[in-house]
Order: sequence, then C-alpha cells, then structure tokens
Amino acid sequence: MASPILFLHGWTMRGAVFDDLAARMGPDFDCLAPDLPGHGAAAGAAAGRPATIEACAEMVAAMLDGYPENAVTVVGWSMGAAVAWRYVAGFGTARLRGLVTVDMSPKLMPSRDWQHGLKCQTAETVAASTRRFAEDWTGAAPGIARTMFATPAGAPGFSCIDALRVILAQDADDMRALWGDLVALDQRDVIAEIDVPYLVCSGAQSRVYPAAVSDWIAATAPQARRRVFRRSGHSPHLEEAGAFAGMLSRFVASLDG
Repeated sequence: MASPILFLHGWTMRGAVFDDLAARMGPDFDCLAPDLPGHGAAAGAAAGRPATIEACAEMVAAMLDGYPENAVTVVGWSMGAAVAWRYVAGFGTARLRGLVTVDMSPKLMPSRDWQHGLKCQTAETVAASTRRFAEDWTGAAPGIARTMFATPAGAPGFSCIDALRVILAQDADDMRALWGDLVALDQRDVIAEIDVPYLVCSGAQSRVYPAAVSDWIAATAPQARRRVFRRSGHSPHLEEAGAFAGMLSRFVASLDG
C-alpha cells in the first residue's frame, strides 16, 4: 500500500506547485496536494471555507479523518507549515505519521523576545508591506515572486515568471486576509508539542527567514532533525527537487523502522 503524503503549499501558491515533486516520489507514495482555502480552486465564498489559517487547518483535519491514525506524513511549505502547526494545536498529532516543514517561522513578527521572524524585517517594514499589499497588490506581486528563490531565474521548471503568474491568478482580497493571519501568527508554544518524527528544512540562501529559526524549531520539537539545502532559497522542494524528493523518500521510509 502506498504511503500517503499531504503537501501544504505556501501563501499565494496552489497545490499544483508540488506536481513535479509528487512525480519524482514515484508509485510507492500517494501524494495529495490540495489548494488551501483562499487559493486556486478553494478561493472565494463559493469554495465553502474562508481565507484563514484556521480554515486551512480545518480542511487538513477533514482530509486526515479519512485515514487511520498515524498514517499520513504532512509536508508544509512556508504558510503550509503554519497550517500544519495550527492543525497540531487544534487536533493533536495522533493522525500524523511524520511532519516535514520548509522555511517557516512560528512567529513572523520580530520582537524583543523573538529574533527569528521575517529576515531583516522590523514591525515598521512589515506594516509598510501590509500597506503595499492593500494599495497595489499587482505592483507588489513581483517582489513576492522574487523572494521565493535564491536566484532571479527561479527554480528549474518553475521560474520567477511562473511564480508571478500563479500569484496574480489569486484573489487579492483572499491573499490580504491570509497575510493578516500570518502577521498575527504566534505558534511558538506548539512546536514543543510535536511529538512525531519531524524534519525541519530550509534553504541556506533563503531571503525570507533566517536559518536560526529552523535551528530553534529543531532544538525545540522532541523528535526533530534538521536539513539544509545549500543551493536553495525559500523553496528547496522546487530549487533542488531531486535532492528534496530523495530526502523525503528516505524520511518516510524511516518511519517504518
């Protein structure tokens, strides 16, 4: 029986961004990559769930309810990691076989007691970005796309231009609502509750989060291990897809031990 893996995409993206990775994983894995609320086919009121992190976590809960306990490995990239943490906070870890998160902080906003938020940002610069998203979403979108990658070219098979097309296809109001949720995020207390095998991943050249936050997560979660992709930025599953697929295959296989 194929091992189920649930992929949770980042803010402004959609489930199809994992298509290449799922193909690389092969027939031993049952890869699921839905559009999260507010994104793609799950955008707007007609989709049945609002554009909130809580609604994303509830969608994950509904999907995992279809599997036995301790059956599914969840892979959360950026906002998808925040969704996974919110799921753990609300529903626990009983249905998780393992967890992988990719380049995310449990608290985006920097503060006196937290230096591991958005890289090189302050409360004032985050507020300025929020205003820009409100006033000129189309103009702000190229900057979002550029920060996804280590280089201006983007990733093999998914360029910066490809990323921009996905971003601009999203509903701007939904993206702004989810950004507000992300800015308000503080899930530091959840990390120590993640009592399943956990792989904490990041790109060494990330322009979004400092390496120190992934180090902190790996040191705080009881069963966590660290993995750094040296040639990647915020999106190692895209930028080093073959290496990421190999790592994920080995991690899931190790859960059988």
